Amino acid sequence: MMPAPARPDFAELFTPKLVTVFREGYGLAGLRADAIAGLTVAIVALPLSMAIAIASGVGPERGLYTAIVGGFIVSLLGGSRFQIGGPAGAFIVLVAATVARHGVEGLLLATMMSGVFLLAIGYLRLGTYIKYIPYPVTVGFTAGIGVIIFASQLRDLFGLTLAGAEPGALLEKLPALWAAAGTASPAAIGIAAMTIALIVGLKRFRPGWPGMLVAVAAASVAAFAFALPVETIGSRFGGIPRSLPMPALPNLDPELVKAVLPDAISFALLGAIESLLSAVVADGMTGRRHRSNCELVAQGFANIGSALFGGICVTGTIARTATNVRAGARGPVSGMLHSTFLLAFMLVAAPLAAYIPLAALAGVLATVAWNMIEKDAFAAIARTSRGDALVLAVTLLLVVFRDLTEGIVVGFVLGSLLFIDRMAKSVSTDVHVPQVSEDVADTPGDAAYDGRAASDPDTVVYRISGAFFFGTAATVGSVLDRIADRRKNFVLDCSAVPFLDTTALNVIEGAARKARHSGVRFVIAGASPEVRRMLTAHGLKEPEVEFAGSVGEAGR
Repeated sequence: MMPAPARPDFAELFTPKLVTVFREGYGLAGLRADAIAGLTVAIVALPLSMAIAIASGVGPERGLYTAIVGGFIVSLLGGSRFQIGGPAGAFIVLVAATVARHGVEGLLLATMMSGVFLLAIGYLRLGTYIKYIPYPVTVGFTAGIGVIIFASQLRDLFGLTLAGAEPGALLEKLPALWAAAGTASPAAIGIAAMTIALIVGLKRFRPGWPGMLVAVAAASVAAFAFALPVETIGSRFGGIPRSLPMPALPNLDPELVKAVLPDAISFALLGAIESLLSAVVADGMTGRRHRSNCELVAQGFANIGSALFGGICVTGTIARTATNVRAGARGPVSGMLHSTFLLAFMLVAAPLAAYIPLAALAGVLATVAWNMIEKDAFAAIARTSRGDALVLAVTLLLVVFRDLTEGIVVGFVLGSLLFIDRMAKSVSTDVHVPQVSEDVADTPGDAAYDGRAASDPDTVVYRISGAFFFGTAATVGSVLDRIADRRKNFVLDCSAVPFLDTTALNVIEGAARKARHSGVRFVIAGASPEVRRMLTAHGLKEPEVEFAGSVGEAGR
């Protein structure tokens, strides 16, 4: 038997991929490739970071702070070679709601607390379990976020003027926007349409060009050249600073800590899921493997660092990470350089940002929202499984109309119940004699499951196939309860049982107890070393039960 692989030690699990890349050998060719990839990603991240921050209810500079500080730390300490960290569209709703309830100070505190939670999740090695979110849940969740992001941009897409504050809930937002339809600005609509058309057109005909940056730059030039009456970053926010602020702790008032605790937990859970999904995408594109717990630790430090510099939530971003891979990145240096380039852009070109129309940034986010809805995945899931389609639909509707966290939790529970039902149906029990002592008519399919074992008329053999756990315990237990009392030997064949839990162990223990009271010899045959270890630990030991390597050995 092959020895079990040694469990990785702490240092191995939490060594950043940057160290691994340097150990493998890193030269000028790698640096050149990472510099090109980092510049490419920075060009994509520049307008997107500002757009996400504005949609989140804060100033555009906070999106840049997040990408610069948080993105640098994610690449410096992360467990993925290609992960790009920064502000993500998935957080827009949560961040905006936190700002509305607790202000920017509450947001910064919640961001820092989420970083602490991510550190705990990573160091406790819980990252492996976060990856078990069912695929229909992630598809429905992502699509729901896309719908919410698009709805949040309708005001700027059409240049609407609302009488009061824009409602957050979708069912309240849409009537308010419809009531303001008469204030729509043709100039804003034209700028937004131009931005979307350029992004879509360049992606199709010039995929190597930075479509978002080109579209935003063209929209800004058009708005300035024709003096269009559209709202800009300068008119709403007064521009962006030309440097990073000094680091400072957020307000640590105990009452505020208590108030933002639910938001911090939501940030941490969503950040963990989003980051690990992004790392898995990068693995699929490159054939590499990330370290999930190391990645979560990096995300934790990144969120703490972002909050210290006035940034918002940091997470791994799928679109920017994929761009990084396609641009030829060799390792985490590209992500660090992406943050450095963003800092350089802010230092040099900050005054120009004041001319960017908000309608153009809304157009950027509208395309992002559209791309977040995985149309092909919807169709594939609908064709494959009605149960998975139901999980997707419920998750999507709850995310859009109720709450992000509620959508994930309910979707995960439904997906788990669906899995349990499928696993329960996959287990089977075979017996080579009738399960009852009364005479019954012969029926098709009553052939002995094992002719050699059936040669002994005093022996009954039951064979369990599949995972034996709480979901299948009732089915198997009802079979085991019908032990033929007139038989002298009862053989439970576990050779096809890959796993059992404490509920299953309890069922087997009950059957063994009944056999012992009836004077029946109880033999467990073919159990793997792991299954036998669990049986022994539960108290099923010789001489109460006997163990045999196979059904054939059980009859000797």
